[in-house]
Amino acid sequence: MNLLRAASTISLLTLTSRITGLVRETMVAGLFGATAMTDAFLVAFRIPNLLRRLFAEGAFSQAFVPLLAATRATEGEAATRRLIDAVATVLLWALVATSLIGIVAAPLLVWLLGSGLPDEAFDASVVMTRYMFPYIGCMSLVALSAGILNTWRRFVVPAATPVLLNLSVIAVGWALAGPLERAGYPGIYAMAFGVMLGGVLQLLVQWPALRAIGAVPRMRLSWRGLRESQAHPGVGRVLTQMGPALLGVGVSQLSLMINTQISSHLAEGATSWLNYADRLMEFPIGLLGVALSAVLTPQLSAAQASGESERYSRLLDWGLRMVTLLALPCAVALLVFAEPLTAVLYHRGKFLPSDVAHTAQSVMGWGIGLLGLIAIKVLAPGFYARQDTGTPAKIAVAVLVLTQCFNLVFVPWIGVAGLALSIGLGALVNASWLLWGLKKLGSYRAEPGWLSFGLRVALGCAAMGLLQWQLATRLDWIALGVHELQRALVMAASLGASAIVYFGVLLLVGMRPRALGRPS
Repeated sequence: MNLLRAASTISLLTLTSRITGLVRETMVAGLFGATAMTDAFLVAFRIPNLLRRLFAEGAFSQAFVPLLAATRATEGEAATRRLIDAVATVLLWALVATSLIGIVAAPLLVWLLGSGLPDEAFDASVVMTRYMFPYIGCMSLVALSAGILNTWRRFVVPAATPVLLNLSVIAVGWALAGPLERAGYPGIYAMAFGVMLGGVLQLLVQWPALRAIGAVPRMRLSWRGLRESQAHPGVGRVLTQMGPALLGVGVSQLSLMINTQISSHLAEGATSWLNYADRLMEFPIGLLGVALSAVLTPQLSAAQASGESERYSRLLDWGLRMVTLLALPCAVALLVFAEPLTAVLYHRGKFLPSDVAHTAQSVMGWGIGLLGLIAIKVLAPGFYARQDTGTPAKIAVAVLVLTQCFNLVFVPWIGVAGLALSIGLGALVNASWLLWGLKKLGSYRAEPGWLSFGLRVALGCAAMGLLQWQLATRLDWIALGVHELQRALVMAASLGASAIVYFGVLLLVGMRPRALGRPS
């Protein structure tokens, strides 16, 4: 299997999602700016989104996908489908209970994340939290479906469905924001309605793909069905593995909660600045980290279950080379080209030049830690494939403490940008620790050629960074905003030239893309 081709397919589909995501954020910035009400929506959306990452894409996927891949490799299709049915039944019941509790407890949840919101914004955030909380149910079932499809090497649908959320928010935002404001309601409520519609649509499109492979989960709605599903040994193993995974993922989400809480007290719009910067950081993480994780996790799990230790190590080595090759230039771009990127994407409507400056500083903070943030997506599955969720969790706890120490240093110094910088530095420590752990276990052994590979990538990044620095300092990207089309064309040309310079230098120094298509 050509892993580069599979990862490229996911990346291209994720690119569509990230582009529409940036269009969504551009729309929000233009319609609502960076105000207390946008902060209110972001706090409200972060609550179900946090739980989605905690339970669905986080601990649940980390526990379920390796077990699913191992079961399919060693026990056959019938046992695999029994596992799917049992896990889906228990998951559905848990999601219903979680959604009901979340709707009732919305005021407490908003206070935990955004106690610094003004009263009107706080009340609006509670309302939007209640509208959006069932989104966690939809997205958890989407994560279950994605785990199944990725195990069957059907990567297209899971990678393509996130675009539906962005399209729904864009459509509903444009259609309802104005009418809601004219009716006396906050226009930002339209965003919450769009989120729920997007969650439902993402869930619906999974079913045809699951039906095509004969793996549609049969969820039992009776109490007796729940008890029988709970008795399945695979459910117990998933729950056992979820415990440490919840701790590990929960720590990273707790860090985001703390950052949201801190930003709500810094200044009006600070939560929005951090979020807009986060969207730019999530772009390369989605294109690279998510794609590599989706491709590697089932492959690593199958190699581990089959006792193919050499293939297991080669898969990790290939993933790390992809991270270095593709994430490092993205990190350079976020550091050197932060203000142009922010200005072109967000500077319009109610998004002011001061908002551009604050957001760009946060983008630079994310850029410092981008390599670590993406490397974790490759290294952590190295442990999950061994059904070891405890080690990454312990590392994450230590890094959380370290991150808060960074916050104490950087937030008083550089404000909201310090929050992004602290998480970025923590991610670099986390990735380094995970790498050291895999090497200590003997699971990972670096393949020959890393020194020459790294030097070539560094040369390409240096040439590209120099070009971007010249473009960033010699052009007034704020002033270009009066001509939207001109600014967009200049940005497209700048990024295109940067890519040509980077990959051109790599070719000149002897790097050949074909050699990176699959583990050696």
